[in-house]
Amino acid sequence: MSVTMVATARLETRWIGDRPAGRPVLVFLHEGLGCMAQWRDFPDRVAAAVGLPALVYSRLGYGGSDPVALPRPVDYLNREGEIHLPALLDQAGIDQAILIGHSDGATIALVAAGSDGDRRVLGVVAMAPHSFVEDMCLQAIAAVTDIYRDTDLRQRLARYHGDNVDCAFWGWNSTWLEPAFKHWHIRSHLAAISVPVLVIQGEDDEYATLAQVDIIRDTVPAGAQCLVLPACGHTPQRDQAEAVLAAIVGFVSLVSPVSG
Repeated sequence: MSVTMVATARLETRWIGDRPAGRPVLVFLHEGLGCMAQWRDFPDRVAAAVGLPALVYSRLGYGGSDPVALPRPVDYLNREGEIHLPALLDQAGIDQAILIGHSDGATIALVAAGSDGDRRVLGVVAMAPHSFVEDMCLQAIAAVTDIYRDTDLRQRLARYHGDNVDCAFWGWNSTWLEPAFKHWHIRSHLAAISVPVLVIQGEDDEYATLAQVDIIRDTVPAGAQCLVLPACGHTPQRDQAEAVLAAIVGFVSLVSPVSG
């Protein structure tokens, strides 16, 4: 683990593999209650399988990164993809990136691909993304509120987030349950994506319906590869790790001819 300074903020980061010039970098973006550590060894497995270096990091307010002020703005996911991720790529010297995101991280990756003026993003793997707000998602998030207050969930999350645990939880939970958030979506970003996209979602995703897959396939001008997995919930890289790994390897081999 290392610390990368982006402007005046410290981000918890981890590099996997060497970084030879001219090669794409896999950039992993975690979910709404996640952080760098919660990916476990999945980024290492992907990087080894495709023969590319990878950067894994915790966004501000998560893991060992600096905290943020709450409440988060309703468009915080847009700001992550339009401002904060590009700033990290600048600081890290990444001029070619394949973004691999889960849940909120998948959304951020799609936003970045739809607003990346310098075209550093070569492709996006979006696992369990959110492109608009569904009632079932809000109901699932609301149900977690009492679980966080009344069970050991806070203690379990604190193992990953430390002093950021309340920032991580309430920054996600309260923002999604803000009434104005119900109208949030990223349709305009999807319509501006010009790079390949792979969407992966579980049939049993407790936070989303397959309409999240449909909107990406139907709105991205070139369409998207779509993989819907049986016996799989909101975390495909855990529930169906081998199928997800194989899909990502195939996708990256098309996006990046230099990978091996």
